[in-house]
Amino acid sequence: MDSLVALYKEHIEALQERTRNVLARFNLDALLIHSGELFNVFLDDHPYPFKVNPQFKAWVPVTQVPNCWLLVDGVNKPKLWFWLPVDYWHNVEPLPQSFWTDEIDLSALANAKEIGSMLPAQRKNIAYIGPVPERALQLNIESRNINPQGVIDYLHFYRAYKTEYELACMREAQKMAVVGHHAAHDAFLSGMSEFDINQAYLTATGHRDTDVPYGNIVALNEHAAVLHYTKLDHRAPAKNLSFLLDAGAEYNGYAADLTRTWSAQSDNDYAALIKDVNEHQQALIATMQAGTRYTEYHLQFHQRIAQMLRKHQIITGISEEAMVDADITGPFMPHGIGHPLGLQVHDVAGFMQDDSGTSLPAPDKYPYLRCTRVLEPGMVLTIEPGIYFIESLLSTWREGPYSKHFDWQKIESLKAFGGIRIEDNVVIHANSVENMTRDLKLS
Repeated sequence: MDSLVALYKEHIEALQERTRNVLARFNLDALLIHSGELFNVFLDDHPYPFKVNPQFKAWVPVTQVPNCWLLVDGVNKPKLWFWLPVDYWHNVEPLPQSFWTDEIDLSALANAKEIGSMLPAQRKNIAYIGPVPERALQLNIESRNINPQGVIDYLHFYRAYKTEYELACMREAQKMAVVGHHAAHDAFLSGMSEFDINQAYLTATGHRDTDVPYGNIVALNEHAAVLHYTKLDHRAPAKNLSFLLDAGAEYNGYAADLTRTWSAQSDNDYAALIKDVNEHQQALIATMQAGTRYTEYHLQFHQRIAQMLRKHQIITGISEEAMVDADITGPFMPHGIGHPLGLQVHDVAGFMQDDSGTSLPAPDKYPYLRCTRVLEPGMVLTIEPGIYFIESLLSTWREGPYSKHFDWQKIESLKAFGGIRIEDNVVIHANSVENMTRDLKLS
């Protein structure tokens, strides 16, 4: 914890500089950043699980407390009003005292409705950043200053460049997720159901279902062909063939997002395909460098998929180049090669080309790619290639001139395994790429 003190101080200085710049650009005096509020389920008296405003947790690692407010002007110490009600019905978080609190002017807010009396009287040039616009209007924030798009764009763009504090938090999240992956793999080998494997993962990471950064994908056999499979069957299949685990963890609000795929047998075609996807994924990462547009790596892996499809004789009689040109590789990897990672799993600004919000969309051929930026030092991204056997995508290729190149019998046998995905989290440095996941020996 002590090691975070200096890193957090530098992190706050970086956020203060960004704040000064954005306030000057838009002629504002301050940003009022709201952690968010609890919202009840429709026709019920219970709230949805609380999800904090990511722009709030960028400043302070307070992720479970609604009704908090942060006032920042880039010059004075950030002012945090921390919700501290008198409540015997629910758990109340105590006023924080941790590695970060010396850098923040911290006050208790006993009654959420009293925040208006604590804010500066003059609010004409204060911008509200948060999920409850009606609360901002009640505080006499001008409507034009409620989540102003230019401010949001600026803040989002620079969130791509992680501070050393943020990288330290993300490395800790990696450690937690790796422990969970080992526990889940052991549970798979013991023949557990998806539901019980998920419980083993959560126990190992110390998370609840509401704490993980996204719903864990725990997919046995053909379920691995559902890209965001989250059903979690309670009954184990009659025979475990394959296991795909896409599951992360969170530390101080920062996410890890890892995927591994295993075969129940080590000597079949599916296990050999896993080995090749894993090797090509690492080879792709070895080519990554600052100054290259992320889309280049997506295209490169489609070329690698073509190699694997030929090697395993899933596609024959056509060149690898022709496979990519005709998009025959498309149904085998229908998602993007990865995405930015940070305070959010699919972190913001993946398409932004500058701090004014200029956007470069995904290529028409690959519409599900989540990032088109040129890689720069400080960026963190996932690299998560896969090969899947999804009938709804393959069915359109069963007719037409290319059908004869598909070994439909082999594809049919592989459909029982669902698919393969291997995902690591990497940091772009000036002259190298750091693989946070492999550094922890998650093979």
